[in-house]
Amino acid sequence: MHIDCRYCASSHSACAAAQLPGGMTVVEQVRADPGSAPVSAKVKALLAVAAAVARSGRAVTAGHVAQARSAGASDVEIHDTVPATFCMFNRYVDGLATTAPDDPAAYAAGAQRLVTQGYLPPSPDPGRED
Repeated sequence: MHIDCRYCASSHSACAAAQLPGGMTVVEQVRADPGSAPVSAKVKALLAVAAAVARSGRAVTAGHVAQARSAGASDVEIHDTVPATFCMFNRYVDGLATTAPDDPAAYAAGAQRLVTQGYLPPSPDPGRED
């Protein structure tokens, strides 16, 4: 699967690698050839949905959705796979020539933070005075 936005490809790859038993090796296999990568049929079907929507929202067919459902994907998982907002962000990032780190370690650190803390900042310490 080819992703043109270096920041998005690097950050999402690092997050996936941080959560997969095979780490970055599996991510690289998925990026090279999702069809033969050592991931479940459900993940392969969801990757097909993501690849189609990356080309165009109209490229996602009822067949893509049916294949994902038959592989065990829920409607929520299918919905969450459609990165419409992220596609828009990619166009902004690329169109505005935003800089992105070259060092994979920067993405790995962000992935670890996301895996351990989630998207929300930690709650303020109620006993702490600022």
